[in-house]
This record gives sequence, structure tokens and C-alpha cells, in this order.
Amino acid sequence: MSLAMIGVTGILVLLAALFFLGIPVGFAMAIVGFCGYVYVINFKAGLGMLGTDLWGTFSSYGLTVIPLFIFMGQVAFYSGVNSRLYNAAYKWVGQIRGGIAMATVMACSAFAAICGSNAATAATMTTVALPEMKKYKYDPMLSTGAIACGSTLGVVIPPSVVLIIIGLSTEQSIARLFYGGVGAGILLALLLMLTVYICCCIYPEWGPAGPRTTLGEKFRALPGAFEMLLLFLLVMLGLYFGYFTPAEAGAAGSFFAVMIALVQRSLSWKGFIASFTDTLRISCMVITIVAGAMLFGKFLAVTRIPYNIATWVADLPVSDVVIISIIFAIYVVGGAVMDALALLLITIPIFFPVAMELGHDPIWFGVTITVITTMGAVTPPVGATTYVVGGMAKDVPLEDVFKGVAYFLPAYILCIILLMVFPQIVTFLPNLMR
Repeated sequence: MSLAMIGVTGILVLLAALFFLGIPVGFAMAIVGFCGYVYVINFKAGLGMLGTDLWGTFSSYGLTVIPLFIFMGQVAFYSGVNSRLYNAAYKWVGQIRGGIAMATVMACSAFAAICGSNAATAATMTTVALPEMKKYKYDPMLSTGAIACGSTLGVVIPPSVVLIIIGLSTEQSIARLFYGGVGAGILLALLLMLTVYICCCIYPEWGPAGPRTTLGEKFRALPGAFEMLLLFLLVMLGLYFGYFTPAEAGAAGSFFAVMIALVQRSLSWKGFIASFTDTLRISCMVITIVAGAMLFGKFLAVTRIPYNIATWVADLPVSDVVIISIIFAIYVVGGAVMDALALLLITIPIFFPVAMELGHDPIWFGVTITVITTMGAVTPPVGATTYVVGGMAKDVPLEDVFKGVAYFLPAYILCIILLMVFPQIVTFLPNLMR
């Protein structure tokens, strides 16, 4: 059997382990990667890889940013930033037709940015926002679709664990990736809100306007958003001016989140302990996936599949635009059938060199594929965020949640097209850092 066929067999075995045996993605990649490496080289080399490469992965200083940013988000979650944030967004745009759904997208994007977890944001905002939209007779499809899609913005808007992983995998500046995610995240949020407005123009009964609020009520609600703004500015401005590294930014953000909770007296001791346990659980899951992807990547490397695919795609007798479009199409399909983080870690060693060979900006490529994989978080058969919303919205059938999400998918596609046509949307802020 040729090396290429061994690699393809390994990929098929990995997919079978994920979808038919239900093995967690990190362990599945580690098992297949180790066994494949042993088959191609030998058992002694496989043990050596486990000893050196796993130690190198888990002892990496760069990985400390993951639990720190996750802890910051969990403290914000348990201290009730979500409900105050939603109230502020609602007071400002709730009186527009579809405004409550737009406020939900705004609140989801803001909370997802500091939380960094699609699932946590989806669960939180379903609890907070769905009763409000139901009270004002919003269509359940629009309501659940807005929550599910708005929750995915946490992957794009910094601080994003996915962008951190991409930075570590491609040896790119995490700070520059964060700034690249700002433009893409704002664009996608605006497109999702535009989708709400268009839907409510076509079907006015889907999103009736909420009660008007006075200017005084609007400004009195702003302190609810001020906490999130402070956290965001602390992290981003500190990185921009070089006051601290990404890991130090996570530590500073965590400390500031705790201080806000203490001043507000909004975090109970039970919530504080829960934020630690959730941080430990989520961090272990993410780092296990990273380690598994590293082992699987070593296996792919010895089969030369990444090199062969990169060479084949780069040598296609078509324009660079067609090549990068093919790569993005693969991410669209892949994001719909497997976990986004696992997909990125498996495919970046394959497609990142191709993008660099074609002369594309590494920051633009990393942020754009992140936007593409956010579609996978809401589209079947995986669509984890959609399932979270469907599970929380007990009285809304799951098929209606997926129908609601379908109305927002053109916004993702348009966002991707705009990022391809105008890469400056991503690269403008990072280029200012040079």
C-alpha cells in the first residue's frame, strides 16, 4: 500500500471513529495518528513521538492563553454580564421592527466575544432572550435562528480560542489575528442584523416592533454594556500597545473580570467555583484536541499527503482565485460534518502552505477560514450550536430551529465573498501594528 493510500485510510478510519463509534475527537485523532505513524515507521519511533512531541505540546507557554481567556469568559458568564448586556442592546434597538432579534445578535456577539464559547453563549442567550422575543410575539424560527447564528460570532471576534489555536499552529502573531478578527466579526454581525431586518420587511409578523424607549432609558442601560467594553478594550489595547503578551492579556482580563464581579457583588461563591470547574473542563477538552491533532498531523506528514495536496492544488491550471475558492469550499463542507476546531487543526497543515504559496496574507487566510467554519456550528449534520438552542428551547421543534438558521446562511456566504474581494477588511487593523 502506498503512503498516500495509508494516509487516506487513516482519514477514513478517523471519520468512522468520530461518527460511528462516537469517540471524542481529540482521542480519535491521537489513536489514529499514533497507530498510523507506527504502521508507517515503527513502534519505537511512535513511542518517541509520544514522549517528545506530546511533552513539547503540553509544556508550551503559548497554550496558557487558552485557560486564561476561558476563565475570563466563565467569570463574566456567572456574574450575570449576559443579562445586563442584553438589556442594554434591547433598550437601543428594540423599538425597530425586528429590533429585539437585532438586539439579540448584538448581545450574542458581545457576550460571545468575552465568553469565547459558542455553546455557553447559545445556552445563555436562549435563556435570556427567547422569553423576551416570545413575549413580543416574535416568530420562533427567527428567534432561535438569530440566537444560534449570533452565538457563533465568539469564534471570530477576539479574544477567540480558535484564533489562538490558529496562531499557534501557523506561528503567526495572535495579537494580529485578534485585530484581523475585529473587522470580520463586525461585518458578519452587521450582515446577520441586516438579515433580520430583511426577513421582518418580507414577513412583518415575524418581528413586530417593541415599545419605544426614551433617550434617558437608553443611556441608563449603557452601564450594562460598559463592563464588556472595558474587558474588550483592556485586552485589545494592551496587546496593540505592547503592554503585555497574549498570555498576559488573558491573565489581566481574568483579573479584571473578577474585580468587576466583586465591585458589582454579582458573583456568588458557588458561581466562582463553577467558573473554575468549567474552565478546567473546557481547557482540557481544547488542549486534548490540540494534542490529538498534533499526533494526527505527524502521521499525515509522514504519508506526504499535505505536501502532495499542496503541490496538486498549486499546480492546477486555473487562476489563484479558483484555487482559493476550492479550498474554501472544502472548509464549508468540512465544517458541516465535523467539529470546527478539529477541522482547522487537521487541515491547516495541508492548506496553509498552499495559501502562502499563492501569496495570500496569512492573517487574512486564518481569519477567513475561521469565518467559514462558523457556518459549520449551525448547519447539519453537526451544527452543535443549533442543537444547544434546540435543546434549550423546549417548545420549538428542532427542524424549526434549523429552518430559522437557514435564513441566515446567505449572510455567512456574503461575508466570505466580501472578505475575498476586500481583504483589507481583515488586514487593515493588523497592518497598523507593524
